[in-house]
Amino acid sequence: MFEHLNAQAQDKIMALMVEYREDPRDTKVDLGVGVYKDPTGNTPVMRAVKTAEKQLLEKETTKSYTALGGDPAFVKALSGLVLNGAVEEGRLAAAAQPGGTGAIHQALELVKMANPDATVWVSDPTWPNHLSIIKHLKMKMTPYRYFDNDTRAVDFSGMMADLGNVAAGDVVILHGCCHNPTGANLNMEQWKEVTELLGAKQALPLIDIAYQGFGDGLEADALGVRHITSTLPESLIAASCSKNFGVYRERTGLLMAVSPDDKMKAVTQQNLTHLNRQNFSFPPDHGARVVQMILDDPTLRTEWETELEEVRNTMLGLRTQLAEALQARTGSDRFGFLAEHRGMFSRLGATPEQVETMKEKHGIYMVGDSRMNIAGLNKDTVDILADAIVDAGV
Repeated sequence: MFEHLNAQAQDKIMALMVEYREDPRDTKVDLGVGVYKDPTGNTPVMRAVKTAEKQLLEKETTKSYTALGGDPAFVKALSGLVLNGAVEEGRLAAAAQPGGTGAIHQALELVKMANPDATVWVSDPTWPNHLSIIKHLKMKMTPYRYFDNDTRAVDFSGMMADLGNVAAGDVVILHGCCHNPTGANLNMEQWKEVTELLGAKQALPLIDIAYQGFGDGLEADALGVRHITSTLPESLIAASCSKNFGVYRERTGLLMAVSPDDKMKAVTQQNLTHLNRQNFSFPPDHGARVVQMILDDPTLRTEWETELEEVRNTMLGLRTQLAEALQARTGSDRFGFLAEHRGMFSRLGATPEQVETMKEKHGIYMVGDSRMNIAGLNKDTVDILADAIVDAGV
């Protein structure tokens, strides 16, 4: 049997991790892996998470299964964080998932059940796993323009022109905030235009919101999601707690489906739980329970929001510091976009050859398309990166 299997291409980010670990240089900088790191290079457990876990250890009385769709309290708490009442409860179906990746996979499986002929439209560029999952599910896929490599900003006119070719029943994947890999986001007016276009085309938005709270704050980061879901009759939202709660390994996510009415919601809910049953039966609960406890407890929530703001402001500070360091070295404002981007990532605009030069000469590790994780920096390594960027001729 196994002799008929084909070798799979190695994940580029995973390969970069191996290279980084084997590099003996003390000045090496890892900007590849998409996890938040504090100034010491660690990915800490958030204070509120630690407290909630201690409480859970004392209070938890069973490890029995949750519901197929996950614990209802978690579903209510996380959907409330993302949507904040933008969608009536009678229209919202939801099911807990193993992380944001699980939510995206289940969303696309739901689409495939409903409309096997749907084309999935993805931004160019997008998170590589979007492409991998669509390919794995053997669905049709079309890119739409999103990032202008010259300005390092959203190519909105190109985006709208391409989405003008979307057909009724197609799916358009949108990043809710902190676009991965570019860091360039839609503003509110652009969200409204996209919403109007998708409504006219009768296309389904699938919004991936993995970084709420990492960009401009918890409320601001969700405004686009809330507008599109409250305006259109149907939408899908895949939410992740990996970043904003720091529970990466607990695989905590939620898939939400907005339907036109309560009857359609009931059918959609049945299909969400059916898909859970086919893929993993009951979703994991530890991370979900911790998130729910934090969101529902005023003291824990305040502590979490305070630390999340610390994380967000740390990344914004690093962005500003790097932009200023490059301005001082080049006498140019051409890297000002770094301070304007939001979230963990920015696409620098370097060629693969320049990325390789930075790695070989300076120990700077980033993905070949020049996506870099700003959270991989600290105040001492910003200058190392700035020198490498200038030396490589970016």
